Amino acid sequence: MHVIATAGHVDHGKSTLVSALTGMEPDRLAEERRRRLTIDLGFAWTELPGAGEVAFVDVPGHERFVATMLAGVGPVPAVLFVVAADEGWMPQSAEHLEALDALNVSRGVLVVTRSDLADPAPAIEEAHEWMAGSTLRELPAVAVSAVTGDGLDDVRAAIAELVAGLPAPDTAAPVRLWADRSFSIRGAGTVVTATLGAGTVQAGDELLNTEGRSVRVRGIEALGEPRDRVTATARVALNLRGVDRADVPRGLPLLTPGAWRMADSADVELRPTSSTPLPERLIMHIGTAAVPCRLRPLGDAHGRLRFDRPLPLRYGDRAVLRDPGRRRIAAGLVVLDVDPPPLTRRGAARARAAELSGMRTAGDVANDHLRRGLRRGAELAAMGLPALGAPRHGDWWTDDSRWAEYAADLADAERHHREGHPLEPGLPVAAAARRLGIDPGLVPALAREAGLACESGLLTPPGHDPGLPGALDKAVQVLERDLAADPFGAPNAERLAELGLGNAELAAAERVGRLLRVAPGIVLLPDVDRRALDVLTALPQPFTLSDARQAMSTTRRVAVPLLELLAARGLTRRTEDDKHQTLDPAD
Repeated sequence: MHVIATAGHVDHGKSTLVSALTGMEPDRLAEERRRRLTIDLGFAWTELPGAGEVAFVDVPGHERFVATMLAGVGPVPAVLFVVAADEGWMPQSAEHLEALDALNVSRGVLVVTRSDLADPAPAIEEAHEWMAGSTLRELPAVAVSAVTGDGLDDVRAAIAELVAGLPAPDTAAPVRLWADRSFSIRGAGTVVTATLGAGTVQAGDELLNTEGRSVRVRGIEALGEPRDRVTATARVALNLRGVDRADVPRGLPLLTPGAWRMADSADVELRPTSSTPLPERLIMHIGTAAVPCRLRPLGDAHGRLRFDRPLPLRYGDRAVLRDPGRRRIAAGLVVLDVDPPPLTRRGAARARAAELSGMRTAGDVANDHLRRGLRRGAELAAMGLPALGAPRHGDWWTDDSRWAEYAADLADAERHHREGHPLEPGLPVAAAARRLGIDPGLVPALAREAGLACESGLLTPPGHDPGLPGALDKAVQVLERDLAADPFGAPNAERLAELGLGNAELAAAERVGRLLRVAPGIVLLPDVDRRALDVLTALPQPFTLSDARQAMSTTRRVAVPLLELLAARGLTRRTEDDKHQTLDPAD
């Protein structure tokens, strides 16, 4: 299927032409037919020789309905530009041309209507003069009279030639379906109509609205017929499950889940339609959406837009900026960056303008992002950008210089941690990731770049000996001598405090294998289990807690957790009469 929009001044015969080509009345509202004036978007379709299925989006030509006209042509790749032979070029002809030029619409047919009322040649010549500097320059021209039928076959032939030259749409692309109508049908629910410009939709598909709400495609209709599956380009009507018609008004896009980034701002290339400075407050028209926005100029040809509501945008999207005060099209634009950097420092706007002036391709914008930091490949794809080079880990990408900066930052973080926390065995991976603001999965790869060892979730210099600092080492030596003389005489809290051994110091000594905390506040030597087993094995078996305490010359405070440690290590077991029995470690 091919989709073509009409354009042109009010009452120049756009709807009459569509009706003559299709046999359908595109003006669907009673008021439109009564006033013979298109107010809202109209739709009609037919099958043309050499062209196949062709659907027409008929737009209003009156200046009061330019926003509606933009909603109609926004998602459509080609246009029938209509000029009446008896009136020639008119003000809305110029405004429609400005809109199409801003949207980079370059394919179409110039149709001069009412050729039965006046010679079409002057109108064709005048239209070509106006179009000479636009994307629609040198359009093929056809004269027609929808009343007499003269020239209709020529229009059909021109349409066939037009659609044959249209680029093939990307049917595998993610869907961004801009709704142009929504209504309810009794027994069916909500129906949304739209132009499918890229991608494929089939019954059962899940789509998301801009608020992240999921809707299910219950059924599809195209050109008045039910379809199981429709590929771009096409006019579609989707019967949706799980949404009310009020939740999908005109201008709301339905999206492939996970494939789009919602942007509340964007850096754009501007193409003003006049030398008049652009106002700060504008309305951006993209697809069928019309969203108020605020413009911050960045140099002569670029700017940053902040939208009143987030939009699913990508690099290369084209849109129109309209000045609501003067009711005119103020500029066309090309979206460059949908996740621009903040402009907070002095001179940041001037520097950003210089950066944008050097961005000519999607690769340029992708490089800019990768210089700024790490990006997932899926994020880049959602912004319409390529992933350049090779991933650093998994789906994470950045450029070489930024990766080296991360490595240097990681080395600094490890060194500062080691200096500030000498009792800890290393910098935890999770803490390093938080400090650098990166995914923890990247830290091992980054550690290799930084020349650090990453083992057991800790970062250390290669060959790092996690020994104890001098003062702590001396305190532990004193305690080791005390326990060598009295292996089961765990020091009390006063003795530990006297030696300066708090929880952190004891934990460090235990990590390096110098001490063993049998229980909170019970500190012994690491080999205390073997020493205890030697003493207890000499007792008549089984033995009581009191027997054990006396044999080891210690207190109940020490004996109870020590027996629990021996049992946990399989060196003793508790008997049915609540006594203890040693076990052969070899068993």
